[in-house]
Amino acid sequence: MKKYIKPFIILGTAFLLMSFMVKREPVKVYLIGDSTVADYALEEQYMEKRYPLMGWGQVFQQFLSKDSLKNLNHLIKSDSAQVIDKAKGGRSTRSFFEEGRWKEILLTLKKNDLVLIQFGHNDAAKDKPERYVDIPGYKDFLRMYVKESRAKGARPVLITPVTRNYPWKEGKLGSAHGEYPQAVIDVAKELKVPVIDLTTLSAAFFTSKGNDFVTKNYFMNLDSGKYVAYPKGQKDNTHFQPEGAKEIARLVYEGLKKINKL
Repeated sequence: MKKYIKPFIILGTAFLLMSFMVKREPVKVYLIGDSTVADYALEEQYMEKRYPLMGWGQVFQQFLSKDSLKNLNHLIKSDSAQVIDKAKGGRSTRSFFEEGRWKEILLTLKKNDLVLIQFGHNDAAKDKPERYVDIPGYKDFLRMYVKESRAKGARPVLITPVTRNYPWKEGKLGSAHGEYPQAVIDVAKELKVPVIDLTTLSAAFFTSKGNDFVTKNYFMNLDSGKYVAYPKGQKDNTHFQPEGAKEIARLVYEGLKKINKL
């Protein structure tokens, strides 16, 4: 009998070693939202036509290294994660859905994937009916994204819209987003879904740096002749230069770290 036991032990040990050696599939982290989240490097001739424009999603992968993921093991059950940035400029909660962008994600969404949801800049654009969504409609679309993500076994996280570089008053940056950030928080509370209040976090961070520094280094306010894509310069207090995008990505990562277990 003993002569049969040893082969079984060896075989069992081999299977155990193989199970440790097999690398778990990366968790996919889907980003849905607007231009402030988008990855412009996916566009053709990015350096010639768009750089230094960046959305925070464009640099988010660097915050999901193996070491960084140790701080997110309550959200990401893997030793690796892959950012899939599906955000698109000019999109609101409604237009993102109507164009079939959400449907495309649902077809590939799997259990334990993360879905980070940040809209609001374009939902509030009353002068652009193709994208405008009032507060009740905004909440309804957020509910839909959350519920359909959960139905696939994925983990949704709501994010309030990142602040614009105005209004500044007495050295402090406020919010230009009206009732939309609070609507996100309301839906998060209602559905018991994690939320990152990026509106507040970004305003506080930019305030700590000061109006002049933020305007020059973080937002797309560019001198003429400095970049090929903007020969006449640029004045834009909504979209980010690389350093601004990195700082917002860092705030999102820090926000994920603080989320309680789902």
